[in-house]
Amino acid sequence: MFIKHETIEKNAFLLLVFTLLTIAVGGIVEVIPLFTIETTVEHVKGVRPYSPLESRGRDIYVREGCYVCHSQQVRALRDEVERYGHYSIAAESMFDHPFQWGSKRIGPDLARVGGKYSSDWHYAHLMNAQSVVPESLMPHYAFLAQTPLDTGDLVRRIKAQRMVGVPYTDDQVANAAADLKAQADPAADNAALLRRYPKAVTVPGDGRSVTELDALVAYLQVLGTMVNFADPANEKPRQ
Repeated sequence: MFIKHETIEKNAFLLLVFTLLTIAVGGIVEVIPLFTIETTVEHVKGVRPYSPLESRGRDIYVREGCYVCHSQQVRALRDEVERYGHYSIAAESMFDHPFQWGSKRIGPDLARVGGKYSSDWHYAHLMNAQSVVPESLMPHYAFLAQTPLDTGDLVRRIKAQRMVGVPYTDDQVANAAADLKAQADPAADNAALLRRYPKAVTVPGDGRSVTELDALVAYLQVLGTMVNFADPANEKPRQ
């Protein structure tokens, strides 16, 4: 047995093959059970799929690389909880593909930014960050206000998310375009929108055309608002 072991150790190719095989088997044993256990990420009351406008806003957030400067994870450390709010739990990101936790904070963490500022503040900040935060290093995104939101593939995007486990209902898919327009129009009747997407914030669009800025603000305004941490049932062990 020791002779065989010595043979493997002296042969770089065999050692590499068996090392990779060991890692692969160990990885499979560790990972596969996570896809079969329903409680890997516990469902928390209030967490829902993003509304169509929020979802498209998230796409723009990712496209513009906002995650490079802003994390979306409040760690379970006293100073972070005091500054940003309740520490993040896994369920809050269960419908993110991929999640936006991040690891760098040139700008502040955005996990709890929803409702912290008014939508008008977000519009002004994104148009010209230095107009509201003089010391900000953030570039200007005024062009988003002049860019119509592409909704041609809206339903296909939602169906694609449903394929990877986001629980959009047939009703939500069928009314995707109407819900998107309603959330970007302050004068619209948003009762149906709120029934399908509780806590969705209607952004102050012009009621005629939906811009990429409208979508991005809608996404920012929902971050951290879905879970009511004042409810003891939502208090989870630290992740």
